[in-house]
Amino acid sequence: MTAITPIHANDVISRKEGNLVSDMGGEKVMMSIASGKYYNLGSTGGRIWELIAEQRKLDELIEALAVEYDIQPEQCREQVVPFLEHLSREGLIDISRGV
Repeated sequence: MTAITPIHANDVISRKEGNLVSDMGGEKVMMSIASGKYYNLGSTGGRIWELIAEQRKLDELIEALAVEYDIQPEQCREQVVPFLEHLSREGLIDISRGV
């Protein structure tokens, strides 16, 4: 696994190419073509995956999810950032430094 630096509010999150994703009973499952690994993103992780189909700043992603799931943005951030860090370590997403 690759070490990553902390994700900041203006960092841009985007999906990497080369993953096969399927909806299985409301949950997203994915296979990385590069590594051959399978991932169960679950329903919330699957929603995050959908939202980053287009590049998004972390703050924009947090705001969208907080509204959709009716939770406080800080509580949302506490759950989403570790998930994104995991996806980054697995080589599934890109995180670009925002301004």
